[in-house]
Amino acid sequence: MEIQGTVKLVGTTQTFGSNGFRKRELVVTTQEQYPQHLMIEFVQDKTDLLNTISVGQSVKVGINLRGREWVNPQGETKYFNSIQGWRVELLDAGSPSMPPMPPEDAFEPIGDHQDDEHDDLPF
Repeated sequence: MEIQGTVKLVGTTQTFGSNGFRKRELVVTTQEQYPQHLMIEFVQDKTDLLNTISVGQSVKVGINLRGREWVNPQGETKYFNSIQGWRVELLDAGSPSMPPMPPEDAFEPIGDHQDDEHDDLPF
């Protein structure tokens, strides 16, 4: 699956436990009628994918949905969901709002038009 949007937050890398588990969070705001602020987790070596990502950039993120079941000490079953990222692609800022200007010499006359006798125009 993929999510597209604008980067709202790039978290710092967090390390947990003696085994060195690493996690880093990215918040992406979707661009739809009702924008959503989605927190995406990157783990282990995937945390390095966020080194070149900055707030405000448009991105496409490859994700996997993860779900876990946990039974608490009272015997109640709880369910947890997470969004885990595995790829980040910068999106083009889009085409410019105005087309590029032609070179200045683009409108200069080509050749000598001093001879108006052979002009085909009716005016």
